[in-house]
Amino acid sequence: MSLWRHLDDAKVVDLAQPMRTGMPQSPNHPRFRMVIERRHGDMVREDGGSAANEVILTGGHVGTHVDALGHVSQDGYVYGEVEAAGIQSHQGLSKYGIETFTPYVGRGVLLDVAAVHGVEVLPPGYEVTPDDLEAARRRAGVDIHPGDAVLVGTGWSRQWDRPSLFVGDEGGVPGPGPDAARWLVDHGVAVAGGETIAFERIAPGRGHATLPVHRILLVEAGVHIVETMRLTELLDLGRPEFLLVLNPLPVVGATGAPVRPLAVLAA
Repeated sequence: MSLWRHLDDAKVVDLAQPMRTGMPQSPNHPRFRMVIERRHGDMVREDGGSAANEVILTGGHVGTHVDALGHVSQDGYVYGEVEAAGIQSHQGLSKYGIETFTPYVGRGVLLDVAAVHGVEVLPPGYEVTPDDLEAARRRAGVDIHPGDAVLVGTGWSRQWDRPSLFVGDEGGVPGPGPDAARWLVDHGVAVAGGETIAFERIAPGRGHATLPVHRILLVEAGVHIVETMRLTELLDLGRPEFLLVLNPLPVVGATGAPVRPLAVLAA
């Protein structure tokens, strides 16, 4: 049977936040901006045709995006004990750039931690623990297999239209703590994703002072992180297992790049 026949009647859920000027994003990265450079009528061809186009300015860690393994260093070293200073230049990274990310087409698992606590959205600054992840796994009735992509549902997508709250100005952001990160590593995940701008918990008043989960996942374990995912529809559907398609822009030497993840749900 042809492969695409297996997709008959499948539902595709877009897991990317829309990119627009003024959208919530980390203050550590260049602001996103899109402007129309040429308008219809600025140049008209002899047959009456015309076209418009734009200029897009963005950092690699803006909107829904994937972190490359070279994004974070600890004590001067990135993943694999590679010296960070030796792989970076004004042209980007010579090792572990986002173009080295192998497109992921495989099993995705959604762990709805918010539902474990009987809420749609976890409180600002809440630290997701291993017990939370285990409870969400049991609630969903799924196992975690090595190589899976695990998405942590905090409900934070629902705060997207409240930028100050979304980025944590009003009390921090919920997300996994270091112990939860080690739980993910111990289960052999290939990719970890979430709804917030930094994936991990941001404590009230701390901002991005330290990011221990990034160290554990990227530097120590070589696990890619997907941030600012829109999981609202997937959470509402209550479907914990799906085919995940994840393919960030292959910007050579970049420390991260935008992505439009797709969850494919069997009928």
